[in-house]
Amino acid sequence: MRWWVITWVITPSNTDEDRRRRSPGHHGLMTDELGLSAALSAFDRSTVAEAETAAAHERKQVLSQFPLEEWPTLPLSRYALGQTTSAAAGATYCRLIEFGTPNLGSIKGGSAAKHIMYHHNSGEWRLAAPLRGMDPQDAWHELRGQFVRAFEAVSAGDLDAVDDLEVLRFGPALVTKSLATYFPEHFLPVYAGEHLRRFVTLLGGTAQTDAPAWRSNRRLLELVRSRPDFEGWSGQEVMRFLYARFDPRPRQRTVWKIAPGERGRLWEECRGAGVIRVGWDELGDLGQYQSDTELKQTLDTQWPRSSGGSLTLARRLLAFRDLEAGDRIVANRGTDEVLATGTVSGNYRFEADLAEYRHVVPVEWDVSRARKLPEPQHGWRSTFAKVDAALFARISAHPAAPGLSGSAQDGEGPAVLPEEVEEVLEALKRKGQVILHGPPGTGKTRLALSAALALTGRSSALTLPAERRVKAQADMLRTHRVHMVTFHPSYGYEDFVEGFKPDVSATGPGLTLALTDGVFHMLCARASARPDDTFLLIVDEINRGDLPRIFGELVTLLELDKRDLPVTLSVSGRTFSVPRNVRIIGTMNTADRSISHLDAAVRRRFAFLPVAPDPDVVSGAVGPLDLAQFFESLNGRIARYLDADHQIGHAYLLRDGEPIADEDDLAAAFHHEVIPLLEDYCLGRADLLHRILGTLVDPDTGRPALMSSQDLVAALATEFTSGTPTSDA
Repeated sequence: MRWWVITWVITPSNTDEDRRRRSPGHHGLMTDELGLSAALSAFDRSTVAEAETAAAHERKQVLSQFPLEEWPTLPLSRYALGQTTSAAAGATYCRLIEFGTPNLGSIKGGSAAKHIMYHHNSGEWRLAAPLRGMDPQDAWHELRGQFVRAFEAVSAGDLDAVDDLEVLRFGPALVTKSLATYFPEHFLPVYAGEHLRRFVTLLGGTAQTDAPAWRSNRRLLELVRSRPDFEGWSGQEVMRFLYARFDPRPRQRTVWKIAPGERGRLWEECRGAGVIRVGWDELGDLGQYQSDTELKQTLDTQWPRSSGGSLTLARRLLAFRDLEAGDRIVANRGTDEVLATGTVSGNYRFEADLAEYRHVVPVEWDVSRARKLPEPQHGWRSTFAKVDAALFARISAHPAAPGLSGSAQDGEGPAVLPEEVEEVLEALKRKGQVILHGPPGTGKTRLALSAALALTGRSSALTLPAERRVKAQADMLRTHRVHMVTFHPSYGYEDFVEGFKPDVSATGPGLTLALTDGVFHMLCARASARPDDTFLLIVDEINRGDLPRIFGELVTLLELDKRDLPVTLSVSGRTFSVPRNVRIIGTMNTADRSISHLDAAVRRRFAFLPVAPDPDVVSGAVGPLDLAQFFESLNGRIARYLDADHQIGHAYLLRDGEPIADEDDLAAAFHHEVIPLLEDYCLGRADLLHRILGTLVDPDTGRPALMSSQDLVAALATEFTSGTPTSDA
């Protein structure tokens, strides 16, 4: 049987259902129909021609190396990742589909588990749940059989039969790309389940959250074919239009600083090859690791440390592996030199033939941004570091601008929304209220204020230096669209909604009480008068108040579908409602043991977002002490001997928004902030404090050891850090 390369075009169908779906009265029609139509009209289809040619070539390559008629006898050695094969044997099927066919659509991201079975660097075969416990060859026989049955079903036109193949559900992206490659007339080159659901909704359909990716793909194709304005479009054109105009991925991902070897020694090689490379070659292909915990365990084995492995390093390496095309990075030499900015142009790969630095990501470099920075970046001592949005905006604003001056420092230009701010805004849109929770010092209030800036149209202020960003926040709070309050045990309904309070302006004998509106009542009144603007209440320490008493009957009205419903207030008897344009952000300290759990009725009306300690924020060094490693190791011990809620936040190791860089500052923070907090957590148990701080305290009395600032830094380095290579700056 011969299979031909098919270039297909979409023609609209004209069934009664299709006509009904396109009719103006149909509720499935997207509300922004004009916006979609305008985007379709504006899209230049000729820009896809080159990619279409490349995709056709890649498809021929797959059909040539893995023809459908050979699948029933395809050996495992030609399918799975992680095997040692000769160059003559060629790439395995999984490697070709994930790494060798980018123009057919991407299934990049995450670990090799997406391939259902693969050979791990440890020598084990990793199998999806339905195959576990089976011999690898038996597991492959079952998996191969389900692939063959899926291909036969689609070839026979019985596409629904694929849904019954249980093992294939554990590799939905791989399976959908395989089906689209062999049968492009039946599938679009879009494979991520979440993206497919977003696009289905965009085109007026109803997304099924439990549907496998291939079914959502078919539903999207039906919707595309139902629209006359897609007539004559190829699958490549549809895919590239949807991602170009309605990309469902975050608008702003983390910008990483990545050093090309110690002191940039590999820079010319990286620049010439159009890549960025990092070390830790002993780990093997990073695609084999399913989680940061698994990678951390391998780091522990390769580079043992007295205090355990580096979870931070594991997370950074996985972030490197999962860089996506279009992500931005900065190449540096040392702590004060930008070699170039770059745009990721392809997928991560492990090049075993390289002598060193075998972890590789393709990058398009822009050396016009090369420059010396006006001051060192303490967080740039390690290979990886997050680049603050404000710094990256200034680096990118003007090539080689002296002192990084330019409009970006004034908060002008396009808005840059960090991922964590995007997450808060998405939760507010979905739920109406969100609580940011985490240990003390993790920046919950700062994140709430950053989200408020974005919510009120001041996103550009997020790129400002710290002191100017604080000023922008203060100016925002004066506009009366954002109000900030702190809850405490004596805070009540009369403070929040309404109550009778002493009238200080009254004259005459005795106490005069007057009905007074609370902060939430006043905010809702302002929001009702300006329905086109969003109003926000930030409640700091929200769990320190008696929430059922504070909210009273308004708890019900917090739900988005209950907004604008009138209720009668219990004190005054007045009619009141919560406008649709009001949002609430609360912050909650999870280490506060004096406060009981939140009321269940309140809890279910809030989205909860964790704000965890972030070692990247304190990336730097004080003498021999790697600050991020110390921070991570200390929190690792706290989590082990207490719990994760009692970890310390990165704010304890910051001064003026920057990582501590002075020995005396570190000693002051350690003795006057960290130790008192841990002593409180340990409740006078000297043995518990000793387990956490080791030689830094007396095991019998729990008394901190007295030493000079310089000796303390050395002692912290000895106790908490050693062994794992983390620095290539």
